[in-house]
Amino acid sequence: MAEAILLVGGKGTRLRPLTVHTPKPMVRAAGVPFLTHQLARARAAGVDHIVLATSYLAEVFEPYFGDGSALGLHIEYVTEEEPLGTGGAIRNVASRLHSGPDDPVLVFNGDILTGLDIGALVRTHESTGADVSLHLTKVTDPRAYGLVPTDETGRVLAFLEKPQTPEEIVTDQINAGAYVFRRSVIDTIPRGRPVSVERETFPDLLAAGAHLQGLVDSTYWLDLGTPAAFVRGSADLVLGRAPSPAVPGRCGDRLILPTATVAPDAKLTGGTVVGEGAFVAEGARVFGSTILPGAVIEPGAVITDSLIGTRARVGRRTILTGTFIGDGAVIGADNELRDGVRVWCDARIPAGSVRFSSDQ
Repeated sequence: MAEAILLVGGKGTRLRPLTVHTPKPMVRAAGVPFLTHQLARARAAGVDHIVLATSYLAEVFEPYFGDGSALGLHIEYVTEEEPLGTGGAIRNVASRLHSGPDDPVLVFNGDILTGLDIGALVRTHESTGADVSLHLTKVTDPRAYGLVPTDETGRVLAFLEKPQTPEEIVTDQINAGAYVFRRSVIDTIPRGRPVSVERETFPDLLAAGAHLQGLVDSTYWLDLGTPAAFVRGSADLVLGRAPSPAVPGRCGDRLILPTATVAPDAKLTGGTVVGEGAFVAEGARVFGSTILPGAVIEPGAVITDSLIGTRARVGRRTILTGTFIGDGAVIGADNELRDGVRVWCDARIPAGSVRFSSDQ
């Protein structure tokens, strides 16, 4: 396996305010931009050439990753002038591929954290002679996803939109966002207009009699599209539940990056990560949360399953549960924020202003 396309052009609207200043793949998970984990896993699977299909805030990728040599990769960058969708983005970077017509090309969505055996997906593709092979995973509740039923050999039978009734749930298999394309198939995708592989390319190929193969791999899989999922994914990387060779330290209950300062009696558990230059003061308790670089957690704050943005500040005794604080925001002392609250970048919440329970 030699080359891959990574789709990293999305605006990450579901992740805002985390993506106001940062494209989704560059938001830090377990201490490094999430994209670093995907690149490292691809390299570990034998990929050496990767094309990044960028769009939103495209200018931040290349200064960070350069030519990819630090990761043992050759990385190229292609920027969409207008968003082209998943299929359009794949077609837009095709000229940068080196593969022959029948060679396999890996394609990854830029917001999926997975333990997929990439080599097994490639071997399945080659052994079955498929035109496209898809990673499928099983989910407990498939109503929020498009379904992909297969026959007993794994050949894809249909692509079904999100089921609306129990009768429409004919399988628990869903598209998990990783593919192997026969190189020549990429050239059949229309050029210069938005195309969705999920809604257009794959159904059209199936209707034309192409061979689409599914590989069910139900190891770790998480769509990082929401702030809560992103925080959970970061914690799972720190805890070692999600595999990545790019975690900058040993897996365990916490990960403290160089230049971060944590008071001796502060308690960090549940896969918490504290970024470079951040400060966690005495008596603070942080569980399963991400503290981004330069953030300050003041004495006695209690933070659970939350993300604190770059250079943000959380005041004394403030309690945050399932809360997402944008870059540069300041949460004053003695506040209590819960259950999916998002505080926008550079916002100010005065001391004692918001509570979900009595102040006694």
